Amino acid sequence: MDRYDLLYRLYENTETDTLRDLRNFVDLFPPVDSRVALEYWEDASDELDARRREIASEYDAGEILADIAARATREQTFTALDLHSKYGRPVNALVLDVDETLRSAGRTDNEIPRETLHLLTDLYESGLPIVICTGQTLENVKGFMIQGLGTELVHSGRFSIVYEAGTGVFTPGHGSDTKRLLYEGLDEPVQEVFSRVRSRVLTAAPPELRRCVHLQGNEFNVTLKPNFDVGSDDAARVIDQGLVYLVDLLGLAVVESLEDGGGVGIDPRTDDDTDRAADWARAYYADADPEIADVLNAEDAAPERAVDGVPDAVRARFDRIDVAYYHADAAEIGSLDLDKPTGVRAALDVLEIDDPFVLVMGDSKSDLRVMEWVDRANAGVASAPNHASESVLSHVRATDDLVYDPGDAGSVLRIAAVLNRLDEW
Repeated sequence: MDRYDLLYRLYENTETDTLRDLRNFVDLFPPVDSRVALEYWEDASDELDARRREIASEYDAGEILADIAARATREQTFTALDLHSKYGRPVNALVLDVDETLRSAGRTDNEIPRETLHLLTDLYESGLPIVICTGQTLENVKGFMIQGLGTELVHSGRFSIVYEAGTGVFTPGHGSDTKRLLYEGLDEPVQEVFSRVRSRVLTAAPPELRRCVHLQGNEFNVTLKPNFDVGSDDAARVIDQGLVYLVDLLGLAVVESLEDGGGVGIDPRTDDDTDRAADWARAYYADADPEIADVLNAEDAAPERAVDGVPDAVRARFDRIDVAYYHADAAEIGSLDLDKPTGVRAALDVLEIDDPFVLVMGDSKSDLRVMEWVDRANAGVASAPNHASESVLSHVRATDDLVYDPGDAGSVLRIAAVLNRLDEW
């Protein structure tokens, strides 16, 4: 009997729902100081063991089947079987965004669900390294990962953080490779652009905007965040205004950074030329990203010039600098030489994963770049919540369709666990 038939028989003839309920209760039972509660937990644990032994004795590869049945639904299991049939290999690392991916959509309590944290710990203990890949600062993400997963796991040598969307990589326990500051490898002209933007981003902002935003404490990227609840109407308003301001400021900084003016024929010290530099930036980034174009139009800041009119020297520098817009959340300038795929590859290098086949989970366009790299390199599979950016959802649905409901990242982690168990069969 082949694997498909055995799994079909397993789910048809076994009370797998009860088995999963028992395992979830045993795994997620909170520590309480109660003899009655402890006895209840012990009874559930004994029943779980008995049911697993019954499956193990009835089937070939029974221990694997018992573990699968206690871990995943029928749909999750057969999804994992399809993935193994397609790729023929297990996942050997997890690459995970945090906000709106591991965290439940719309929550502001900064927490990853207990089930998700348990599943991550379980996968880690099975041998999977974890790479957290985020646009957040290192200190922020390190703090809540230690809180959620524990100091021992985070400092184990098999855990890495790609922070600020790829500007740095932190992998505790690896000596001189523990912290790699990837932005230090950028050439001087690009670093100068960021230095110019960073030095005046708040001081030169219009007073109304300056009162409503703050600068995220990044090491390199320049990120404006709202002084309002993320997702609120007020946050949307100031981030849209902040995006226009950042684009204009970037245009000026790029022109100022060109050696001897770059032959573009303007002097950025005059108001008229400042306007022209800003308009070049608006034209370039509106052409590059329809979402940015929509914001510029809505803010009555649409470019007056066509993108073809951007001088080559200015365009060449824009080609290396990313402007990211996150509705009602953030407006950010980053380096396209230092995107999330660059950071992930550096993390995998430190973790000594030479032939990666990773599970990527994310929701934004910066995560999409990791997914596209994985797809091109045949280096893994991608998954996203169903509220992700449309471009992300299009990619995920066109590959393996691993789309999950908000707050249900655990369902995909269960699929990954079953995939790896199937590889042992």
